[in-house]
Amino acid sequence: MGFWPICGLLRLRLVFHTDAATLSAHVHQFTLPTSTVYTDGWRGYNHIQRPRKVVRHKDGEWARDADGEGLYEIHTNTIEGVWTTLRNFLRPFRGVHKKFLAGYIAICEFVMNLKSVSVDFISKLVKSTYS
Repeated sequence: MGFWPICGLLRLRLVFHTDAATLSAHVHQFTLPTSTVYTDGWRGYNHIQRPRKVVRHKDGEWARDADGEGLYEIHTNTIEGVWTTLRNFLRPFRGVHKKFLAGYIAICEFVMNLKSVSVDFISKLVKSTYS
């Protein structure tokens, strides 16, 4: 489950259920009340108390131009790209035990939120490793 919430940071969490209560709790914890949430038509999202834009994949809709200016601004491509990034991040490990999956997800989240790897960042990382 993932969203682009407060401060423009990605928040990924391992959840065991995709029911309305679980999804709503995640969205409400990590987004501002004024945030617009873009989802597919899954009914588990129906109880989210945020402005919401929906694309209905089951009806063959993948993106929508809501205001007619030629840009398809309503879509879920961004979050689908996040899951592709996570899958590609995990691929070299050739399987991760479920006991450790949340930790791997947290590392991937950190990497995606890190806008650039600077010399200062590497220096701090090395110092924290060897101190």
